[in-house]
Amino acid sequence: MITEGTFTVSGFTGVPVEVPDPVQTALGVGVATMEKRFEGAVEGRSTTLFTSAFDPARGIGTYVALESFDGSLDGRSGTFNFAHAATTSGSDRSGEFFTIVAGSGTGELAGVAGHGALVVDPDGTHRMRFEYTLG
Repeated sequence: MITEGTFTVSGFTGVPVEVPDPVQTALGVGVATMEKRFEGAVEGRSTTLFTSAFDPARGIGTYVALESFDGSLDGRSGTFNFAHAATTSGSDRSGEFFTIVAGSGTGELAGVAGHGALVVDPDGTHRMRFEYTLG
């Protein structure tokens, strides 16, 4: 099954991380927590652990995120985890990775498996698409 919904970020908080003797690179590395709200055939909320190496002045970098979702896909309620990553050189996305974490589904989403994509429309609308099966 393929389903999609739009989302907005309802919270983004930097998390201080102490690394003994950190390696300094040309891009700053950071960790944050995020909260998202989903609408459409994907409905609910997620909490996210978000890491990135990013230069906001140039708009370049890479992120890796692990999300815990609570809501519904196509009307089926439950929870599950998914992970995604991408790189940008300013106005594009490349090197994308997106997977539903095996064994993480509960409720009517128990046994959920698959992959997906995060898509940003030209007008800035953010969409989350899941291509999934239920075990």
